Amino acid sequence: MRTLLVARLSSDADNAAAAKATMPESIRAAVERWNPEAVYFTPIEGDRTCLMVFDMDDASQMPAVAEPFFSMGAKVSVQPVMNLEDLLKGLAALG
Repeated sequence: MRTLLVARLSSDADNAAAAKATMPESIRAAVERWNPEAVYFTPIEGDRTCLMVFDMDDASQMPAVAEPFFSMGAKVSVQPVMNLEDLLKGLAALG
């Protein structure tokens, strides 16, 4: 299932991770592990934020996906998302 992870790193926690140079390596490892179709980085309401769209086969993968970001002090959300093709397919199934 196509999934959107949003990880918002608070300034205090991510400044500590950035100072130790652990943040780039943690993000790189997460990206390599989950092979996302897209990854974006942007500030949201003053927090460094990672947006990652990837395929999650099973809900039991959520801890493994989120933990690297939790360990950096991030607030994490994970939710299913659709692209246009998925939406059109779903709408067609309505009859």
